[in-house]
Amino acid sequence: MRDPRPHSGEPPALDLLNTRWQGTEPGDLLADLDGLRTWLTLLGLTDRVPADSRTLAAVRTAREAVHEALTRSEYDPINRVLAHGRIRRELTADGPRELPELDDPAWLPGWLAADDLLRLLAEAPHRIRQCAHPDCVLFFYDTSKNGTRRWHSMATCGNRAKAARHYAKESTPQNNSSSKR
Repeated sequence: MRDPRPHSGEPPALDLLNTRWQGTEPGDLLADLDGLRTWLTLLGLTDRVPADSRTLAAVRTAREAVHEALTRSEYDPINRVLAHGRIRRELTADGPRELPELDDPAWLPGWLAADDLLRLLAEAPHRIRQCAHPDCVLFFYDTSKNGTRRWHSMATCGNRAKAARHYAKESTPQNNSSSKR
């Protein structure tokens, strides 16, 4: 299964948001069950949850809830997703273990993404960013040393922004006129 997204590999909450993208070819990995299977495979959840229409609906609901929490500070939707599960802690011979318990297995992927959002917000909320390119909807977790990353990818959005600045600078009247001697 090939992942068609322009950007992946972010923490689960942001990776879920990045299942929908814009650009020359907008897309939505969660448009159908094949895309859901791809995403579940990337998360290593194919053996724990069915890739069916109920799971797809739950994951889409979670994606909207994560988006609402990050972009509009609307917390009721994410809390409704989180209400579907909890973490059960236990001690084993290998040490402490945390197990998610859910009221319906279809909610597992979305619940894990919502739970991951809480972790990211607790650790470093200022490192959760949306790409600075005006046409990009992708999110990333800024892991740069100084925390000033602006683009989901310097090779795509960052390069486009640099090229646009260069083009704008070159096309200003003062740069187009002949040099005076």
